[in-house]
Parts: sequence; C-alpha cells; structure tokens
Amino acid sequence: MRLIKSQIEKRDGSGFATLLPEEPEDMWHAYNLIRPADLLRASAIRRVTTESATGSTSSSRVHTTLTLRVTSVDFDAGASELHVSGKVAEENKYVKLGGFHTLDLELNRNFTLEKAEGWDSVALDIVREATDQRKKAEMWAVVMGAGIGNICLVTENQTILRQRVESMMPKKRYDGSGKLEAAQDKFFSTLLTTLLTHLDLSIQPPKPLLLASSDFTASAFQAYIKKTAINTANKSLQSLLPAIIIAHSSSAHVHALADVLKSPAVTQKLSNTKYARETALMDKLEELLRKDDGRAWYGPREVERAVEKGAVGRGGGALLISNALFRSQKIEERRRWVGLVDRVREVEGGEVRVLSSLHESGKRLESLGNVAAILTFPLEDLDEEDEGDGEGGGVGERRVEGEDEDVSDIL
Repeated sequence: MRLIKSQIEKRDGSGFATLLPEEPEDMWHAYNLIRPADLLRASAIRRVTTESATGSTSSSRVHTTLTLRVTSVDFDAGASELHVSGKVAEENKYVKLGGFHTLDLELNRNFTLEKAEGWDSVALDIVREATDQRKKAEMWAVVMGAGIGNICLVTENQTILRQRVESMMPKKRYDGSGKLEAAQDKFFSTLLTTLLTHLDLSIQPPKPLLLASSDFTASAFQAYIKKTAINTANKSLQSLLPAIIIAHSSSAHVHALADVLKSPAVTQKLSNTKYARETALMDKLEELLRKDDGRAWYGPREVERAVEKGAVGRGGGALLISNALFRSQKIEERRRWVGLVDRVREVEGGEVRVLSSLHESGKRLESLGNVAAILTFPLEDLDEEDEGDGEGGGVGERRVEGEDEDVSDIL
C-alpha cells in the first residue's frame, strides 16, 4: 500500500488519506480501515442509458468518480476482493444524491477515505502497517500428502489457500512395477510447476517455504525440488533450497497448518515477525490460564477491570485484541476498544497486539471473546465483580479453571 496524500489534523483526527493498494494483502488492510459511515471516494464504471429525440435508446459504460457514505464492506479473502456499498454522498451527472451503489476497490487504483468519527489511533496504526514496505508475505507453505498438495500463503495477517493440487496415485504402494514412483514424479512435477507460478524467486533471499506432511511426502518433494534444480541448472530454484523447512503435520488438510506453524523449526524461522510474536503471546496466555494463578484474564469486562487496576502495564503486561472489534457498526463500541488500546499503550506502557481475525492466533483469541490480557501481577475474582451489575454471562466472562512512531512522521 502506498500513501499518496494525506491531510489529517492531530487535534481531532479530521481529514482524509488517499491510498493506493498494490498487492492483494493491501485489500485486507483496506477492509480493516473502511468502516460504516466513512466517506469513500474512488473511480467507478457506470452503465448509462441515453434516449435520443426519436425515442431510441442506447447504453454505454462511462468512467466516473463516486463518493459514498459507507453502509457495508464485504471482503473475499480467497480472491482478495473488496466490495464497499453505500449511499451516494456527492451528486454528479451520472448518479443522484442518496442513491445506493457498490464500489469494487481494485489493485493499483487510488481511493480516498475520510473517517466519519476522525482518524483514531487504531486506524492510523493500520495505515502505518499497510504502508510499511518492509512488511510483506512472511512465508509460503505446502501442506501435503500422497497425491494432495495445498499451497498456502502465510502473511502477518492471514493464512490464504492459493491453490490445491490433486493427482491420482496407485492404491498399492509397493508392487514392484514402478507405477508408484512414476505417479509420484508426475504429481511432484505438477505441484512444483504450480508452486512456481505463485513464488517470486526474483526476491533474494527468498521467503521461507514450509513443506509439511504426516508421512515422508514432504521430504520426498524436497528431494525432488533439489534434483530438478540441479538437473536444470536453475539458479533461482537452487537459491530456494536453503529456505525450505520440513515439518510434520497431522494431515494434508489446510487446518493442520495451525499446529505446524507452532513447531520449533517454523517458530525459529519467524522469530522476528509479528506473527510469531502473537503466536507466542497466545501460547503464554493459554499456559497462564491453565495455571489459574490470576495472571491472565479474558473477556471484555474482566480485561477492562484489569486495565483499570493498572495490571496491564510495563514489565510484561500485554493486551491481545481482535481487529474484528474495530469493525463494529456501533460507533460507541469502536470508541470503547480504541480507548482501551490507547490507555494500555500510552498510559500504562503495556504491549498491545491487534490480532487478525483471519490468522490462526486471531481465531484462537476469538474463542476467548476477542479480547484477553496478560497481567504484570496477579488479580483475583475479577469475574465476581459482575454479580449484581446485570451484565453477567456469555463466553469470555468467566474465569477459566484448570516506543510508538509519531503520526506526523508517516501521515
């Protein structure tokens, strides 16, 4: 994502930003940035019907610029497509004020966004992250088995299935006929050809490539890649060999990738990335919850009370919150979570991690009510304070047993 232009007042957050999405991942950032009631301006194609003096009609497609007051945002993660619906806020000769329209945001096409309630700290953080050119895809992964290969892109915000490759394999694995070896080579050839259409080997050094299987398929595929690279003298493919990681998975299905990504070999490769840090924090949170020593809490009320008591601050305190909470259509709800983030980060001095709802760590947090905290000192009975306030109940509302960049530097 490129920041083309911005004019945002620090005093109240009013103003606009013009952004240019350059790759599919940028659409995910735009999805988290655009909220109901915001003003969105982008180019669009409209079909216009005209009638001549004789009564005949003709239609044509025209390019125009639309400004919408956003009502809903739909994101297709697989296709990385973003569809924004809303009411026309500025009339022109092709559209009437108040009419409904849908804008399909596209790569390499500017859009201008003006926040209805001003640019808060979370929205500005999204822009910082999206426009940081150092943050790209973290790794590629192939979860595989006999005749099955799922090619996935693992970014710092989501895990995306890019393509599935399947091939018929002999039922009898060892019959002395050589059919198995021939079928496996054919499968590996197809899988490697498909994989190379997704990988950008011009980027050096290449991103890590994780090969995972429940048997020896991953190791055999690694050997096939090495043999192909040597036989073809393909230097780009040879440069990929040191980046390959072999790991064990419970199955060849995509959902098995969640456990694979927590393995020591993978964690070490990604030790300096945002994803690895979030996974480590979720692991620590769940461990503390199992110990039940009062140093970890989850659920909105419990976490807010822990922050009020100063327990999520310097010295190891961490707030884990899902970005899904900032997409709420209720303005007061969004302000509630922005306020919590600002207090932990700016007042208490604790660590704040906004987890992606499409990533494995974010999905784990979702099961805990989308917000949790690791405390610097133990607190007891935060859930018991719900008694008598009429707000009890719900998942995540029970105790479980068992230095920032200056905005002006970027915008």
